[in-house]
Amino acid sequence: MNRFVIADPKLCIGCGTCMAACSTVHKAQGLQQAPRLTVMRHEQATMPVQCRHCEEAPCIKVCPVEAIRQTDDSVQLNESLCIGCNLCAVACPFGAIQSGGSRPVAMANSYDTYIPSSIRSSNPSTSAGLRCFGSDLLSWEPGVRSIAVKCDLCEFRADGPACIEACPSQALSIVNDTACANAARDRRLQAANAHPQGAPAFSASACATSACSTATATPVSSDASLTEGSC
Repeated sequence: MNRFVIADPKLCIGCGTCMAACSTVHKAQGLQQAPRLTVMRHEQATMPVQCRHCEEAPCIKVCPVEAIRQTDDSVQLNESLCIGCNLCAVACPFGAIQSGGSRPVAMANSYDTYIPSSIRSSNPSTSAGLRCFGSDLLSWEPGVRSIAVKCDLCEFRADGPACIEACPSQALSIVNDTACANAARDRRLQAANAHPQGAPAFSASACATSACSTATATPVSSDASLTEGSC
């Protein structure tokens, strides 16, 4: 199964530290600095929502340029391939994909060569403040575009997702095969401990009583009564 991060609303305090940590580590990597998770508030409960890395991810199916792909045990988005069509955001059932407008990875910060200005030219601006590009209505910032951003489980970090590490209340945890197996075991134990004496409806005496009642109510031959419905 794919890994993903989930939050416990009973522990989440809605501080937004996870969002700040997510933004910081991705910006340092040259990726979109928009946080990959969003803290949602409902009445008295708060909880961050982020990509669930679906097994049959609809975002993968709708991406026209294959910028989103299944990689090992997660769903990853290549920001350099994304064209910002937002089809993935529409398809996501959790609303976990949004658009970011900072400079993505593999994009130049500026162009230092002279581009002549004419009525038909597109004049890029630059963060270096060069004036040779002009300042007409067609000027643009190199590499800045609106593209999709989603949780990538901080695959570039050896310590795993930064949001889990930064959460002050330890409300976030990663879900994988081991975590699912442990959760299933705990629920089975809870179900067993809820009825330590056993469920009366499924006890041996109850089953025997039910069988006798069925035999009494249903006419059977003398031969059959020796093998079926007898107590």
